[in-house]
Amino acid sequence: MLKRKVLQKIMVTTIALFALLLIYVIPSRQVNETLNVEETLEYVDEQVTSEIFLIDHNDYVARTLVAVNEENNIETKVREIISILTIGSGGENKVPNGFKAIIPEGTKIISLLYQDGLLKINFSKDLLDVKKEDEEKLVESIVYSLTSIEEIKNIIIYVEDEPLTKLPQTNITLPATLNRSFGVNKKYEFTSLNDITDVTIYYINKYNEDYYYVPVTKYMNSEDSKINIIINELSTGPVADTNLMSFLNSNTKLLAVEELEDTLNLEFNNYILSDIENQKILEEVVYSICLSVEDNYDVEQVAFYVGEEEIYKSVLKTIE
Repeated sequence: MLKRKVLQKIMVTTIALFALLLIYVIPSRQVNETLNVEETLEYVDEQVTSEIFLIDHNDYVARTLVAVNEENNIETKVREIISILTIGSGGENKVPNGFKAIIPEGTKIISLLYQDGLLKINFSKDLLDVKKEDEEKLVESIVYSLTSIEEIKNIIIYVEDEPLTKLPQTNITLPATLNRSFGVNKKYEFTSLNDITDVTIYYINKYNEDYYYVPVTKYMNSEDSKINIIINELSTGPVADTNLMSFLNSNTKLLAVEELEDTLNLEFNNYILSDIENQKILEEVVYSICLSVEDNYDVEQVAFYVGEEEIYKSVLKTIE
């Protein structure tokens, strides 16, 4: 009898130990099998957004952003931007709604040469197959889009190996090298040949529910500094007879300007603020001013002050 009970206890203990062994061993095998499974990773090209100047629904050369491949090679960047600007090209599918390309279909890049801030770009003769009213816009779109690449400061356009010095239909003479001083969406408002200044100002336009920015280069008689002209023009309102907008309050005053080596400090009255209690400035106001400053001043930052308090500081190259 005693022997039978001992055997029963031994059997129960053995079964319990076996059960515990199963509990610990089986999950361990499952974990090991999971860790040994080979994973297949799919690699995709990283993309970033780039500033580009396309034709909007009102026929302005307008600033927008497009997705481009993250590529450090300048030649690759140039070719991708030109592809997006070209009608019927592989890059045209990146053009946002409400915008269109302007370089004529079939235009090819024959050669590219970049050196020390200067880009020489040689196009096929198809480049000039545009309507007369689009000739100058074509050059503006190319120049403003390619100089959005930080390294490119100046451009020389060639057509079939010959430098493009005059537009054939409008007879507009082009400078030896092109940059943003060429202007864009030009408005001539001067009444005298004395004290003519040119200032590029970024206004706001809208397509569906999306706002974007339209640069307008104004030629006017003025002895004011460019930043004073920018603030005065933006606070006055839109360009006459256009649908361009500015969100800068008409009572905004620029009280002081300090131009340092890489920063432009701007002091305003309270009307620059959209929310006085929280000391906020509308994003559209910041962008209109900063984009205008970037095209007219060689600085990297713009700081906004109300009184002696810094309200906002913007690094120009990060504006999107």
